[in-house]
Amino acid sequence: MKRLVALMVAYSAIVLSGCGKAEQTPTLDTVAVEVKPIEWKLVTSWPKNFPGIGMAPENFADLVAKMSNGRLTIKVYGAGELMPAFEVFDAVSQGTVQMGHSAAYYWKGKVPAAQFFTSIPFGLNAREMNGWLHHGGGMQLWEEVYQPFGIMPLAGGNTGVQMGGWFNKEINSLDDLKGLKMRLPGLGGEVLKKAGGVPVTLPGGELYTALQTGAIDATEWIGPYNDLAFGLHKAAKFYYYPGWHEPGSTLEFLINKDAFATLPADLQTIVKVASKAVNQDMLDEYTVKHINALDTLISEQGVVLKQYPEAVMVELAAISKQVIAEQSMQDPMMKKVYQAYIDYEVGVRKYHEISEDAYSRLRP
Repeated sequence: MKRLVALMVAYSAIVLSGCGKAEQTPTLDTVAVEVKPIEWKLVTSWPKNFPGIGMAPENFADLVAKMSNGRLTIKVYGAGELMPAFEVFDAVSQGTVQMGHSAAYYWKGKVPAAQFFTSIPFGLNAREMNGWLHHGGGMQLWEEVYQPFGIMPLAGGNTGVQMGGWFNKEINSLDDLKGLKMRLPGLGGEVLKKAGGVPVTLPGGELYTALQTGAIDATEWIGPYNDLAFGLHKAAKFYYYPGWHEPGSTLEFLINKDAFATLPADLQTIVKVASKAVNQDMLDEYTVKHINALDTLISEQGVVLKQYPEAVMVELAAISKQVIAEQSMQDPMMKKVYQAYIDYEVGVRKYHEISEDAYSRLRP
């Protein structure tokens, strides 16, 4: 009993001696916990810091660093810095880097179904794509498509409806596309091939030189904001619209699944939330930046803006349906994704006919 009383007295003395010095009492808020930052590498298919698509991964890395208070830092490398533009998929799959930023249709040679997750000719627009991916089952299908490669995909931006391309001659009929060498990736390139043209896949950084030297006869990229930056107006005169081949192009973040699994749950959530923020921000930016860029191209650079003839659009649409149906029959996963895509497209177009489309037609 004497020992117990002595201990109680000693404890009381310690507590009293601390009165007025609460700042010395350690708490969860005041104890410094040293956590070594996790460092990732992210490679892209775009020139470093290129407007729009090139800045999306930079903005993503900045958001992740801020939201994680520096616990996860991501260093971004542009195309050619660590590897060529079209090696992003394999690098992430093999774990050479933890992340990539690119476009899914670049991988059609190894993953045919991936093309639906960028854009297909005469397909979904940006708003419709976001709805399908995030609330219509599209993202689950995308994850299934990439699962054999150890990659987790996330939507990483959308450019909206693209332009139809740069040409040095007018397109008055489908015959004008025959023999034409045009930079046109994905299923759009397959449609051009079926129409008698020659599709070529090139990274953005090579387009101007290829067009200027005659290595290609025509090219598409994104739209006025980026096309002006690349100087494509200096190599071609006619600027066609609309971008039938890419009506709502989604970009992608590719994440190595093993690397993602090692992250704490809160950092995994931060990565997903940051990608969603960047996905919407890119579309918003392009919506605004295209306006002044198009005006500059026309009023200051003398670019001739042309609309594809309706007859050409009708013929390309018919070819597109044939090409997509034929290719889907050759790959079970592509067939599965195509069916889900079409099921959603029928419903969303029906609704938009009396909402978005109706408003656009009737707006004074």
